[in-house]
Amino acid sequence: MKLWGGRFETGPSEIFERFSNSLHFDKRLLAADVRGSQAFVRSLTRAGVLNTDECACMTGAFDSIREDSVKPNFFDGATDEDIHSFVIRKLKERVGSLADKVHTGRSRNEQVSLDTRLWLREECDRTLGLLRALMGELLALAAKYPDAIIPGYTHLRRAQAVLWPHYLLAYFEMFARDYERFTEARRRTNVMPLGSGALAGSGFPHDRAAIAHDLGFDSITRNSMDVSADRDFALDYLYAASVTMIHLSRMAEDWILYSSEEFGWLELGDGVTSGSSLMPQKKNPDSLELIRGKSGRVLGALNSLFFTMKGLPLTYNRDMQEDKEPLFEAADQLNGCLEMAGLVANSVVLRPHVPLEAANESWVVATDLAEALARNGTAFHQAHQIVGRLVLESVRNGKKPADWNADSLATFAPEFTPEMAALLHPREGMKTREIPGGTGPATVAAALAEAGARLQSLL
Repeated sequence: MKLWGGRFETGPSEIFERFSNSLHFDKRLLAADVRGSQAFVRSLTRAGVLNTDECACMTGAFDSIREDSVKPNFFDGATDEDIHSFVIRKLKERVGSLADKVHTGRSRNEQVSLDTRLWLREECDRTLGLLRALMGELLALAAKYPDAIIPGYTHLRRAQAVLWPHYLLAYFEMFARDYERFTEARRRTNVMPLGSGALAGSGFPHDRAAIAHDLGFDSITRNSMDVSADRDFALDYLYAASVTMIHLSRMAEDWILYSSEEFGWLELGDGVTSGSSLMPQKKNPDSLELIRGKSGRVLGALNSLFFTMKGLPLTYNRDMQEDKEPLFEAADQLNGCLEMAGLVANSVVLRPHVPLEAANESWVVATDLAEALARNGTAFHQAHQIVGRLVLESVRNGKKPADWNADSLATFAPEFTPEMAALLHPREGMKTREIPGGTGPATVAAALAEAGARLQSLL
């Protein structure tokens, strides 16, 4: 069934129909299309286009369409142009010619916007729930090893010692910002477009605020031309999804490295790893590699819609049909990766002695020593030079920080005072970093508690 055609002498070619039809991917909007159509029927009734019996007949028929849609063969043989024409055909099978009234004063332009917003609103809620779950797993993993020390890195070189919970809280903060972005994306999505018509507004006296209330929208759109041309809300979601995938990919890369034999810090559970078809000893971090790989698909979806929209004149253009597949793809990949990441985090077992030894045998304490000299009156540039020479001397002679003591430090440079020798141990240096946001033990404990409270407030 087509929603247009009177102006045409002949129908579209088979090639054009195959090229332009979208039912094969936009059929996932069926529930949203049914719900939006029911609200529109009720608005038509309020506007006097339908009577109450017609309204009841059609809304009941829509209910039956939604119920039947879960059957596995529901779409078999369908050749409809899109989900909207499919739903109206199904409606006509149930209510006959009465179905011809359902599209009174309604354009597919606003209908597509409505359906996509209804669907995306639910996807935002799903994504927010998965983010909360992952953030909770990170806090639980931090609580398992509250005193564990690991080297922090810059340039993938050991830099300064930090607490394991401090490291995990860095990702918690990334995902907390992602949560804010999806909350904002949902807010911008949750605006009701019905009543906009094709681009100039409806010619029927719809109570748009009543429709918005009916469908749970926060507000109504302000400009009918903007509605027809707008996919900003989809771009907002795709941007938030892309940033989240970048964060997931970075965390995956960390844990792929840290679980390797070369690092050996942590063990991934059997449930999130796989083996080799040839090499019996292998335990591969496939779950994390897939998260890292799938990030490209989500970033590609964002770029796809960016390029689709960049040169379109107002208002609607058929190019905009190309928003659906990237949006669906991104949502599927993002939510799958968030779910997987939560399972991986739940499976992680840290071997605290391994990163501690890595910290002890390296010179992650160098900054602690330089800052101690500066606090004692040595200009920092000079302090930096002194500790740099100490590290060079140690590297040349194969000495670790623990191979030095108060006497040997003072012999090397008189600026070193006896109490500074304690800073040769990473745990002591961290105690000087009790500044908000730092890795000092008391600060990190407070940050963990505060993060837990923030997470609880999101539930």
